[in-house]
Amino acid sequence: MNATAAVISVRGLTKRFGPVTALDGIDLDVRRGETLAVLGPNGAGKSTLLRLLAGLARPSRGSLRIGGGGDGDASASRALARGGVGYVGHATLLYPALTARENLVFAARLYGVDDPAGRAGSLLRAQGLEAVAERPAGEFSRGTAQRLAIARGLVHDPAVVLLDEPFAGLDRAASERLLERLRDLGRSGRTLVLVTHDLGHASALADSALVLVRGRIVHRASAEDLEPARLEAAYLARVEAAS
Repeated sequence: MNATAAVISVRGLTKRFGPVTALDGIDLDVRRGETLAVLGPNGAGKSTLLRLLAGLARPSRGSLRIGGGGDGDASASRALARGGVGYVGHATLLYPALTARENLVFAARLYGVDDPAGRAGSLLRAQGLEAVAERPAGEFSRGTAQRLAIARGLVHDPAVVLLDEPFAGLDRAASERLLERLRDLGRSGRTLVLVTHDLGHASALADSALVLVRGRIVHRASAEDLEPARLEAAYLARVEAAS
């Protein structure tokens, strides 16, 4: 399959909540192996877009396909159900009484992963969590809990990973550790869609970016437009013009 094929394809995606239009006719393609940053002010529709991509909500109108074409295509909900998508939302949703290892083993069993204990051990190493593997998740700092939540989102080895504000609430040191883990994910060939308020993190991680304002895409940035100063200038100009 062509490495540049779109693994996420969205056409006319619209989501309404009663009289409020959260997303308004979104068209979007994300290539296999691409990291896309979704930017925008509060209330722009970023988290709504991610939930639709994750299959956790249904669109009011439009189409959304996840796959590479042909028999590999699936709706977002089907892709999530069969393990093609990993989703890490605002809340970590960890079991606080279970250890880090137990959280991962439990998730692996739910997904029917072969050798749940082995998969848990591999993810603990990859996320730098071996030292806290036997500690209850309820004792973790926000940064450690977030890394464990990401590990759980990867337990079934999804091709597409969706992350909603993964840096929220982290101090500088924890943010730097998480940034490196996400770089590793990008280098692994997975397709990442990252919602963030932080333009610096977008510049550091993404291959492309889009800016949402009031449910519409008002700017698309390619790799050459992700230099921090250029991205910030474009972001501020587009948000001001659309507000």
